[in-house]
Amino acid sequence: MRWTAAIEELERGLLQRDVAARALLLAALAGEHVLLLGPPGTAKSELARRLQRLLPGAHYFERLLTRFSVPEELFGPLSLKALEDDRYERLTEGYLPSAEVAFLDEVFKANSAILNTLLGLLHERMFDNGHQRMTTPLVCLVGASNEIPQDDSLHAFYDRFLLRVPVHPVDDAHFAALLQTALPEGDVHPDAQLTPASLQALRARAAGVVLGSDVMSLLAAARERARQTQQSVSDRRWRQTVRLLQVQAASRGVTEVSPWDAWLLPFTLAADPDQVPGWTDWFLQAVARTTPLAIDGLERAAQAFEQQLDIERRAPADAQDDSAGKLALARAIAGPTSESELVRITSERAHRRYGERHVRARVAQVAEVRQRVQTLQKQVHATAREVSAQARGHGWLPPSWLEQVESIHTQRCAQVDSLALRLNELQQGFAALPRLAEDRSEAAPLPVTWQD
Repeated sequence: MRWTAAIEELERGLLQRDVAARALLLAALAGEHVLLLGPPGTAKSELARRLQRLLPGAHYFERLLTRFSVPEELFGPLSLKALEDDRYERLTEGYLPSAEVAFLDEVFKANSAILNTLLGLLHERMFDNGHQRMTTPLVCLVGASNEIPQDDSLHAFYDRFLLRVPVHPVDDAHFAALLQTALPEGDVHPDAQLTPASLQALRARAAGVVLGSDVMSLLAAARERARQTQQSVSDRRWRQTVRLLQVQAASRGVTEVSPWDAWLLPFTLAADPDQVPGWTDWFLQAVARTTPLAIDGLERAAQAFEQQLDIERRAPADAQDDSAGKLALARAIAGPTSESELVRITSERAHRRYGERHVRARVAQVAEVRQRVQTLQKQVHATAREVSAQARGHGWLPPSWLEQVESIHTQRCAQVDSLALRLNELQQGFAALPRLAEDRSEAAPLPVTWQD
């Protein structure tokens, strides 16, 4: 993929940041903005700085906002020369209106004077400087916050961030690596650079990428889920999301959006970080086919057969059979060297024996269930191979998601394989039941029943 080097540059030396890095890069390719939600010290600003290094010659702007921040800190000081001419203008060079990449930490703590100006700058890429309206070169603004805004007056500004990605501290499994991994230094490889020409060409190609019927159905299902869970998604956000999916597809060199491109939906549709896991599970089930196997009935069948086999193995001999008496006699007359072997042989004969008709009936009933499981087994393994190939061939799917998808399908395969093995052993167990010396043509046994 053309953008592999850029992805590697963003992720290099960072642990468990594959989702945030890929979302950030795709946002830049599409000209959208990203909000990183998480505690301090989780590489949010580092990702923004790395994005700036991918854009050759790009200006970078970074500020920590507080309730005491003033517009001059972001948009530049007033021009004294302009004031002498009765013009209210700012010197914007080196400030946010002149930056291609910007990082604003604690972005929701700014006052209304700053936020109102940011609204227009993020959406229209325009900045009103005195009597003139200037176009800004902003490619991507990265906001950071510990939490989502609770004030209703901030919701419009919050909605300007198309991608809202939770970022968590490194987990215990990666703690040792965190302590021993150094952040890389040096220049960005030329293959990783995002030139203005390459961005313009990509966005032009994205305009021609189509939405197939499968993706349209997936988006309709996503909208229905949002409605059922009472999550509001604006029409503008739906259009922006589709455009982002088109950019992702175009970056992969294809002309149609894939359902796998929808891995971004949890970060565009969830209004709260707590909603992201639910959307992630929805994607995994709808696209990666990780829905739990519906085999409770087959599990109950195996359990019922196991109980029946145990009953039939332990059943005492028929009244007409004198094996019990022979066992007592064997114990009485057996010598010290031959007792154990003789007792074992006659003990086996003390249990019930079955006619061929009984055994065949039990084996046939298990075989019928086993055939159903074997058919399911083939389907589950085929699905696992197909899904793995699709996921590995996508290019943008985060490695942590790929690992999760393959792990779930491995568990599904192991689950159905275990069930198939149990039924195979049951079939062999019924086939090995002790036989009558003479088939008495007994009636076939009542079938083993279970709740399917």
